[in-house]
Amino acid sequence: MILDAKQTTVAYRCPSCGAGVLSAVNLFSLGADMIKLKCDCKQSEMTVSPTADGKIRLTVPCMVCPSPHIFTVSKTLFYSKELFTMQCPYVSDLTIALFGEINLVRAELARGELALMDLMEKNGIESFDLLHNDEEALPDPQILDIVMFVINDMDAEGKIYCHCETGDNDRHYDAEITEAGVKVTCKKCGASRLIPTDSRISAHAFLNADALYLE
Repeated sequence: MILDAKQTTVAYRCPSCGAGVLSAVNLFSLGADMIKLKCDCKQSEMTVSPTADGKIRLTVPCMVCPSPHIFTVSKTLFYSKELFTMQCPYVSDLTIALFGEINLVRAELARGELALMDLMEKNGIESFDLLHNDEEALPDPQILDIVMFVINDMDAEGKIYCHCETGDNDRHYDAEITEAGVKVTCKKCGASRLIPTDSRISAHAFLNADALYLE
């Protein structure tokens, strides 16, 4: 008897060389183990793993941010969606990973490459390496000051969201300046988010954000 295993195709774009990396994932191959998608350039990888509560966690390297982003979806969504895209939280029109039917995934990867090239051209970036290693990202300390101002403004207006229950109006967020950017952490539930300041694209994208969501 041959079982028709649930299957989907997952993909991401390597932040080092820009190549699209994709692989089939099915219910039986994933099981209780982690699956790693590695780029041929050996400079990046995406992981797909089951969670204790029966969901799927995807850890995705980002084209512009120094740290990967984590997405958690239900198994039903993961195996049934024809196409599902995941964007960088700071550059909303930049798809960094996706899953679904293989032909739709391939088509979206091609479309996303054109969108990425357009984004790079508008920001004067000529190679993928400069997305992560942008020497012009912080020409003066004012950009860091502006990021801090936006964070404080969001906090004052109640636009920072975490895992705490809604309706709690107490201000309980810490903003720590690190080498990679500003890390905002909820002192109650521990949820956090790093706002990169070493990438021109991600730093400026945050300045136009309406809210900050901690994970």
